[in-house]
Amino acid sequence: MLQGTKVKRIEGVLAPVITPFRRDLSPDADRFVRHCRWLMRNGCAGLAVFGTNSEANSMSVEEKLELLDALVKGGVPAAALMPGTGHCALSDSVKMTREAVRLGCGGVLMLPPFYYKGVSDEGLFRSFSEVIERVGDERLRLYLYHIPPVANVPITLDLIGRLLDRYPGVVAGVKDSSGDWSSTKPMLERFRDRGFDVFAGSEVFLLDNMRGGGKGCITATGNVNPGAIDHVCRNWRSPDADKLQAGITATRKIVQKQPMIPALKAIVAHFGNDAEWRRTRPPLLELTPEQERTLIPELKAAGFAMPGLP
Repeated sequence: MLQGTKVKRIEGVLAPVITPFRRDLSPDADRFVRHCRWLMRNGCAGLAVFGTNSEANSMSVEEKLELLDALVKGGVPAAALMPGTGHCALSDSVKMTREAVRLGCGGVLMLPPFYYKGVSDEGLFRSFSEVIERVGDERLRLYLYHIPPVANVPITLDLIGRLLDRYPGVVAGVKDSSGDWSSTKPMLERFRDRGFDVFAGSEVFLLDNMRGGGKGCITATGNVNPGAIDHVCRNWRSPDADKLQAGITATRKIVQKQPMIPALKAIVAHFGNDAEWRRTRPPLLELTPEQERTLIPELKAAGFAMPGLP
């Protein structure tokens, strides 16, 4: 049985970093590294690169590994990285996870294999177990990625319990992107005393998560509003916590009126004065001019800004 060593884990606000693409739709490593460095300077405790909002499932393993290498070479601390390494193909998950561990990443965020629906907990347990055993490294910190609205393959409480029994310390936590506090709360209540770190999948639930013993959030709008979200995370015990939470929730509501990924890219493009950021990889499409003319003025009217954006 593989058991993880005790090391300091990532806690706080993480961004599932959006991926810039060149005109030929290849990933733009230079812009990617610059944005990641800005995020680390402006409130992010870590970066969950290659998450949903990274358009990760529109990229190959090789493209993602090249970006990961560029980040480390570009001065982003590997210990602050939690790359998404879950794929439908077992061999792809193993390859990416092994490389993340080799580079010294603080953890990996792992989707279940999501193509086949209606699979059993036994099948999912075997899948995660195969990755852990094949990587075979006690430094591995695996965070489960629970996102049933997209993957349609849930990670149940019983599955979490079984993985923790088999791989204590290696199975380190979860990102709950169910969008439902009634899903997150039982995870906290059942597993927080077992070294299992719960991250809310949206800052809308950040204060509740911190009060329940969670460790932070991994949130799309961490790409554009990391400082304000981090302020809530650091001050969740303060008398102003509910007011601070209301502020970041209001910003989130403005952004999510539009399709999230192109909206985030449009915000970075506008406030960074860099139109290249608007580009998405098909099948996703950029915001229409009308959508952007709605989004940006509403953000400005709410006092939103991105100081120091390169």
